[in-house]
Amino acid sequence: MTIHAKQPLTLVEVKEIVDKMDEKQEMKEYLKNFTKLSKKDANKLKEEITSLGNVKIQEEHIIKLVDIVPKDAEDVSKIFSDTSLTEEETNAILEITKKY
Repeated sequence: MTIHAKQPLTLVEVKEIVDKMDEKQEMKEYLKNFTKLSKKDANKLKEEITSLGNVKIQEEHIIKLVDIVPKDAEDVSKIFSDTSLTEEETNAILEITKKY
């Protein structure tokens, strides 16, 4: 196997790739159990978080936000363990994620 590019993917995107593979049943089951959003909702959530325009929110953070869909500030702070968000920034993220 050759790695052509490195790009963070949401669980929904991984599920889509794995669904095309025949021999990866265990991975398909894992993704089925842990994927919370449809592809449409995942993309919409990703766009909404990106539209905040916060430079502290890196692509890797957005991917984890889409995968986990945090419901409280504690969950958000776990995702941003390497970055310090203000209460206002955390609340802005939660306002978006609670719609999903």
